[in-house]
Amino acid sequence: MNSSPSQQALRVFLVEDTIPIRQRMVARFVAIDGVEIVGQAEEPGAALAGIVAFEADVVVMDFRLTGGTGMELLQSIAQSMSPVITIVLTNHSSAWFRQACLAAGAQYFFDKTSEFDLACDTITRIAHARCARGLNYTGAHHV
Repeated sequence: MNSSPSQQALRVFLVEDTIPIRQRMVARFVAIDGVEIVGQAEEPGAALAGIVAFEADVVVMDFRLTGGTGMELLQSIAQSMSPVITIVLTNHSSAWFRQACLAAGAQYFFDKTSEFDLACDTITRIAHARCARGLNYTGAHHV
């Protein structure tokens, strides 16, 4: 378990407006060796500011957010950020949402209900690859 800051830790920022779900995400992600949760937000504006301020490596976001959507955040990240891996983890998992999020810049898209473990496995792979390389890992692929 790696909940203490480290230069090699994968810095993950969570964007989820449902507190119990966000708490579940925190509990699962901090249990992954090499992962540090650097921030959390419920709405796109605060999320973008936090992602920049904490120099997040990975952003895990829901599609529906307080005062906006994950689509707005994806577009903002794509326009203004250095490489950051974006993972959409949502209950809005129709083919249209998946396609739209990937087209807007998400590297990964998972159904919150049926693919939560797969999302955790993906974060584990990214963290382990980063630790193995000792540098920022941005080699993502579409799922």
